[in-house]
Amino acid sequence: MTATSQESERAPLSLADRAYSAIQELLIMLDIPPMAPIDDGALSSTLGIGRTPVREALKRLEVDRLVVSYPRRGTFATAVDITDLAYISEIRVQLEPLAARRAARMASREMSAELVELADRIEAIDVRTIERGQLMRWDLRVHRMIYQAAGNPHLQDTLVRYHNLATRIHCLFVDRMSHLDRHISEHVDLLRGVAAGEVDEVGELAHEHVIGFEKAIRALT
Repeated sequence: MTATSQESERAPLSLADRAYSAIQELLIMLDIPPMAPIDDGALSSTLGIGRTPVREALKRLEVDRLVVSYPRRGTFATAVDITDLAYISEIRVQLEPLAARRAARMASREMSAELVELADRIEAIDVRTIERGQLMRWDLRVHRMIYQAAGNPHLQDTLVRYHNLATRIHCLFVDRMSHLDRHISEHVDLLRGVAAGEVDEVGELAHEHVIGFEKAIRALT
């Protein structure tokens, strides 16, 4: 189950919301490649959603810096520029620990149980066999669940936007990255720490997770 499909189970989505979630995932996972032209008619046909909701979704995705529109040229997926990594990390290194600490304080008993369940499922993953796209979708689920558990919708919206941009960079390099087992174990520790209410510990874990991600990408460039 992807992060977007998990969210759809919680509340009914409008057609524009459905289009937004579906196109967003295609862009994040690079199924629509960077700088590729976007045909709203083709997307409408593929998604089974009318062109008007698709166009509304594309306008929202432009605000998210996932697409860009040019007069008389059309709409394109944005480029993935490694120079943006420092800017994205500068924001995430401040806000990811804040969200983790807040989640550790605020998570309900039910949410804590969901966090532990997700940790158990991720811990069972065999890094040697998992398809890289699926690994990225697990990554999305972990972060989305922690943002949700933090209970601040404005913080959640901001972090989702910047994590999406970081994920596009991650997707470019994931096949060349080593120590994916460490990446997964960090997720497990973070989820279990939030569920256990370990406020200071998860703040530090989240900080190191962001720093470690940036270092791993830079080592490949």
